[in-house]
Amino acid sequence: MINPPDEWLDHQPDPQDEEDEEIIWVSKSEIKRDAEELKRLGMEMMELSKNELDRIPLDEELRQAIELAQRIKKEGRRRQIQLIGKMLRSRDEQPIRLALDKLKNRHNQQVALFHKLEVLRDRLIEQGDSAMDEVIELYPTADRQQLRSLIRNAQKEKATNKPPKSSRQIFQYLRELAGA
Repeated sequence: MINPPDEWLDHQPDPQDEEDEEIIWVSKSEIKRDAEELKRLGMEMMELSKNELDRIPLDEELRQAIELAQRIKKEGRRRQIQLIGKMLRSRDEQPIRLALDKLKNRHNQQVALFHKLEVLRDRLIEQGDSAMDEVIELYPTADRQQLRSLIRNAQKEKATNKPPKSSRQIFQYLRELAGA
C-alpha cells in the first residue's frame, strides 16, 4: 500500500478559498422579472420625444433601436422592445433610470407650479387688490397696473358669462413672472 504524502494529510480547507468559490444562484423567475423590468424601461423610453431622448445617456446603437421602435407598429414593435430589453441587459441602466426620473420630476414640478399659479389667478379674480400684495411679494417685478387691468376685465367677463380671455392672460402673465 502506498502512503499519501504528509502534506496531503495536514491540508485543511482554507475558509478564504470557500468564500472565493461561493456561487450566487439566481432563480429563473428572478431573471425573467429583471428582463421584464428592462423591457418596461425600454417602452418608457419609446414614449419620449426626440428632445427628451437627447437628455438620456444612450449609446448610438441603443438610441437607434429606440427610434426604430417608435416608427414600427404591431408585432415588429413587440420584437423590437424585446431587442431593446436584451440590449439593456448588457448595459448599466442606472444612469438611464436617473435621467428618466429627472425628466419625470421636472414634469411633476411644472404641473405643481401651474396648479399654484391657477390658484393664485383665481384668488386674484375673487379678491382683487388684497391678493395683489401676495403676487407683488412673490414676484417683485410684477406690473401692478397691468394686473389690475387684467383682473378688472376678468371680473367683468365672469359677471357677463363671456369666455375667460383675461383670466387666461393673467395666468400667462403669472407664468412669465414665475419663469423670470
